[in-house]
Amino acid sequence: MAFSFVAPALLVLVLILGWPLVSAVVLSLQDVRSIGTQGQWVGLSNYQVVIADDGMWRSIGLSLAWVVANGLLQTGLALVAALVLNEQFPGVRIARNWIILTWIVPTVVVVIIWRWLFSTSGGMINPLLVSSGIVERPIGFFNTPWTAFATLVFINSWRWFPFITLMLLAGMTRIPSDLYEAARIDGANAWKRFSRITWPLLKPTLTVLAVVGTLLSFNVFDIIWLLTSGGPAGGTRTLPILIYETAFKGYRLSEAATLSVLATLLLVGFALMTSRSMTREESDR
Repeated sequence: MAFSFVAPALLVLVLILGWPLVSAVVLSLQDVRSIGTQGQWVGLSNYQVVIADDGMWRSIGLSLAWVVANGLLQTGLALVAALVLNEQFPGVRIARNWIILTWIVPTVVVVIIWRWLFSTSGGMINPLLVSSGIVERPIGFFNTPWTAFATLVFINSWRWFPFITLMLLAGMTRIPSDLYEAARIDGANAWKRFSRITWPLLKPTLTVLAVVGTLLSFNVFDIIWLLTSGGPAGGTRTLPILIYETAFKGYRLSEAATLSVLATLLLVGFALMTSRSMTREESDR
C-alpha cells in the first residue's frame, strides 16, 4: 500500500530525471554532431576522446576549485549571518525576512546589477576602492582569469548564502535553549558555547548543506555564462560551460553528452561518499 501511494511521484521522477539520463547515455555512445541528425554507434570512442582532452581536465579542476571556494565563502557568510539572526534584538524578524531577498531576485537582474557595480567605467566599486586608497587605479574585475574567477565566486556566494543562512537558522532553532543557559551558568563564554554546543549539534545540518551546496555549485551555469562566457582565456570555463560550448558552439552533441555522463558519475560518487560518512558518524554516536 505504501508503494502504491508513492508510485505516482516515483513515476514522475523517472520520466523527468530518468529518461533524460538514459537518453544522454545513449547519445554518448553515438556520433551525433547537431540536433536532428542521424548518428552511428561508436561505442566508447567518445569517452576515449573526452578523457584524452586536456581541456576537460582543466574544466574539472576549475569546477572543483569553484565548488570549494563557493562552499567556504557561502558557508562562512551564512554561519555568521545565522548566528546574528539567532539572537534576539529589535527588528530581528524583519531581518530574517529581508535576508532572503537576494536569493529570490532573478539571476538576470543579479548579473546586470553586479556587472554595473564592477564596471571600470561608471561602476561604484572601483571609485570607492580608489578614493579609500586601497588601489591606485581601477581594477578590471573581468579582465584577467584570476580576478574574473574570484569575482564570480563572490557574486555567486552573495546570491546563495541567504538560502544557506535560513537552513542553518532552522537548525539552530532546534537546539534546546536550556543547554545555552546551563553553559552560561557554568561560566562558558561565547566561543565555548559555540564550539561545545552550537557546532557539534549543527554538524548534521552542515553536512547535508555541503552535499546540496556542492551539487548546486558544480552545476552553476547562468551566472558564469552571462558574465564571462567562460573567459577570459578560459579562466572561468567550468565543466557546465564546456558542455554547453561543446554541444552548441562546437556542434559535437555526443561529446557533450559524454561530458555530462562523466559529470553525473562524479557527483553521484561524491554524494555516495558523503552519505556513507554520515552513516558512519551516526553509528559511532
